[in-house]
Amino acid sequence: MRLAKLTMMVLLFIGIAVGIGTLLFLNTERFGKHPSGERLKRIERSPNYKNGGFQNLNNTPMLSEGVSYSKVMYEFLFTSKPKEPSQSIPTQKTDLKSLHPNEDVLIWMGHSSYFMQLDGKRILVDPVLSGNASPLSFTTKAYKGSDIYTTDDIPEIDYLFLTHDHWDHMDYTTLKRLIPKTKKVITGLGNGAHLEYWGFSSHRILEGDWYDSFTFEDGWEIKVTPARHFSGRGFKRAKTLWASFVLKSTHHTIYIGGDSGYDTHFKDIGEKWGPFDLAILENGQYDEKWKYIHMLPGEQIKAATDLNTKMLLPVHSGKFTLANHDWDEPFTTIIEESKSSNITIITPMIGEQVNLNDSLPHFKTWWN
Repeated sequence: MRLAKLTMMVLLFIGIAVGIGTLLFLNTERFGKHPSGERLKRIERSPNYKNGGFQNLNNTPMLSEGVSYSKVMYEFLFTSKPKEPSQSIPTQKTDLKSLHPNEDVLIWMGHSSYFMQLDGKRILVDPVLSGNASPLSFTTKAYKGSDIYTTDDIPEIDYLFLTHDHWDHMDYTTLKRLIPKTKKVITGLGNGAHLEYWGFSSHRILEGDWYDSFTFEDGWEIKVTPARHFSGRGFKRAKTLWASFVLKSTHHTIYIGGDSGYDTHFKDIGEKWGPFDLAILENGQYDEKWKYIHMLPGEQIKAATDLNTKMLLPVHSGKFTLANHDWDEPFTTIIEESKSSNITIITPMIGEQVNLNDSLPHFKTWWN
């Protein structure tokens, strides 16, 4: 009896210690801040904010019908064996600081991070350059050889786009180091709370609701547009807005897709602001079990067709394992799916320069 009581006390102590440790960890700076004050008042006026959180345009279950969170976690931890690269990812590192201002280029950095230069303006999207994509540095590690860029390689940035606040898109370590290099941040409503907490000055941050527009010098226009996803860096979800963006420069119209399941918003965006010279869409980390919040194979081509784009850059793959498919499956599948469409699929290596004025760019099947 005494031993049982002692065991119960030890387990209770361990449980309390774990609970306190978790609470302290969740309150560290890397988790950011929830919106408050005038920012929260603005959010509450949004037609997309209901019942204490942002909503998708159409009903969007987190998991497919009949799927439980316990099943997903068990499979991910114990039964799934997705293939990862057996050797270093092939790359071709472009020196971003030596690009000529007249070059209109894109450089993919793996997963959903990429750099663009248009009309001499420098753009960075969802940079994750710290070697991992989670709050714990020893988890969700970048594939060997894929993490070739650091914040030291990044020149001064005119526009930093952040599509939502998930760890594989809004990287605390990277963003802290980019503060002195960033002129403007463009993101969805609420995300400025994280950024200001981390040290970005409020005058640099432009937060928009879906269908808001920002106009800049030289005729540039940026529209905040819908996506079908969710947000959250801890246990609370949907306190900040996830988004895609339409970027209209002097010579290019580009769609920055972020994370999104397939839905009607692609056709709506295509009809309102297409055609597009380039659409950048997620292609990876998918599963039938969460088919509403990430596109399944083949849906990228449907979305690109809806958008009326000439070229498609598939991203959200090639650097981290966040789902149960093999690492190279997204590349092989989209190439096969694209054979029945007229859309040009561009698949550069990480770091390889893409000339955005080239109407028929060609890239090797480097994943083979």
